[in-house]
Amino acid sequence: MPNVYITGSQGNKNKILVIAGIVGTMQSLGFSCGVYKPIETGVNLKESKDLAIIKTVDKYINTYFTYRLEKEDSPLLSAASEGLVLEQSIILQKYQSIMNRNEILIVDGMSGFGTPIAKDFLEDDLVKTLDIPLIFAISAQSTDINNILLSINRAKEMDIEINGVIVNDYTEEKRLLPKLIEEYSGAKILGVLPFFENDTDPSELISETINNINLENVFKMKIAKL
Repeated sequence: MPNVYITGSQGNKNKILVIAGIVGTMQSLGFSCGVYKPIETGVNLKESKDLAIIKTVDKYINTYFTYRLEKEDSPLLSAASEGLVLEQSIILQKYQSIMNRNEILIVDGMSGFGTPIAKDFLEDDLVKTLDIPLIFAISAQSTDINNILLSINRAKEMDIEINGVIVNDYTEEKRLLPKLIEEYSGAKILGVLPFFENDTDPSELISETINNINLENVFKMKIAKL
């Protein structure tokens, strides 16, 4: 099952649009897709900002979550403000219960690979526990090369499989960034995407994804319809 975990290395508010473009495209190609967001902050229990965006692209994409926290902060601090402790075992149980329900499942992580979730529990620990390939969605506008390389190297040190890097919010003035990432980290660039507004038309998201992202490398499989 070609499930992947997509995270950032620094603040990347448009990461969810990268994911929306990918699952929307794969759904349009006939694959049943799901998105699991273990932790979302800045929302209430009944509403999700990010998973709602997925549904606007295709209402038939399955969405799942474990924790929704009201405070817009790191998961650790948001949970503490509500008197909660986020449990790695609960997230793992949820993932294991849904991992085979779809032909493709994307786990939507945080926007910082070293994000603290609970005591002695960072996002990199979660990726290692779930034991699925990792993709970095890097904002060309809000992430510096130093943080990108630190995050990729940390994943390598933990022996986490890295499928590659997607650069979003890409502009011509940042044209050297993908080359620098490949040269200094060895991670494969899977493609680049421009800046998207939250209300970007789903057909545009899908078109840009098909034209600019190597989906076969994203999921490490042949896709006959491409």
